[in-house]
Amino acid sequence: MNKKEWQAIEQAREILHLGGQASAAEIKQAYHLMCKKYHPDRAAEENKKKYAEIMCRLTAAYELLMRYIKQYRFPLKPDKDTLYDPEDWWMNRFGDDPLWGRKKR
Repeated sequence: MNKKEWQAIEQAREILHLGGQASAAEIKQAYHLMCKKYHPDRAAEENKKKYAEIMCRLTAAYELLMRYIKQYRFPLKPDKDTLYDPEDWWMNRFGDDPLWGRKKR
């Protein structure tokens, strides 16, 4: 993703009052709560136009985040650089230690 797309996602996140990470369920919940709050039918007559604009921004933000989630590709194979064996990790740090390392016979 380029910088412009990340900025759009950041704005959408702020519009829906989401944290740095959110699940699809959390995004939907935030969207529904904001829609209840800013729905034009719940506004006074003088605020209907303002609320309609807010609803348009909320809907655009929600659709952008949901599109991003649907297009995100999860790794299904482990990355060779991130694989590690806990026993190797232990031996790299404490292998030479007479108490915790391998016993010499």
